[in-house]
Amino acid sequence: MLKSLPREILIAVRLTLVFGLVTGLVYPLAITGVSQVVFHDQANGSLVTDKNGQVVGSRLIGQWFDPSDLRYFHPRPSATTDPNTGQPTPYSANNSTGSNLGPSSQTLSNRVQAQVQQLISTEKNITDGVPVDMVTTSFSGLDPDISVANARIQAARVAGVRGLDPGRVQALVDKYTTGRILWLFGEPHVNVLLLNMALDNGEAG
Repeated sequence: MLKSLPREILIAVRLTLVFGLVTGLVYPLAITGVSQVVFHDQANGSLVTDKNGQVVGSRLIGQWFDPSDLRYFHPRPSATTDPNTGQPTPYSANNSTGSNLGPSSQTLSNRVQAQVQQLISTEKNITDGVPVDMVTTSFSGLDPDISVANARIQAARVAGVRGLDPGRVQALVDKYTTGRILWLFGEPHVNVLLLNMALDNGEAG
């Protein structure tokens, strides 16, 4: 057995080198190459650029639009915080997190009730209740999308503040509505960043 030990060690070293080369270099390079060719946009972060070619964000990571600025569609609330201070910093991409508040939480109940009252004062066309994503945070805190019902409610306010035809703003919401994944998973949704960029680019007039 001892006589065969050097041979066994040599085989082990060779196997380690081969598998290290295949799994650590060849396979990652092959997958990266295929991704860049077949899914170029997604492989590079689904980045969004403005009309000047400057990167302004990603389709996959939400951005915060100040609720006091009524010209824009607003994303759902975010529970992310500054990892150093613990202070709320909505849509802080370096500290993805949810609130961890459950249905029995009085803190959550108070916050939702306050947000509902605020929405009733700014969104004048709430008649059938407030969509849940208007007052609750996502698990990641970085959700880039809102529900179609949410966007349609906000469209009336955006149109009024910007002096636009409400019908054209609603049509813009429809244009930027994305359906279910593979026509089966999830719900139709609207990307807030893309919709607000379209507004600023004059697509609704």
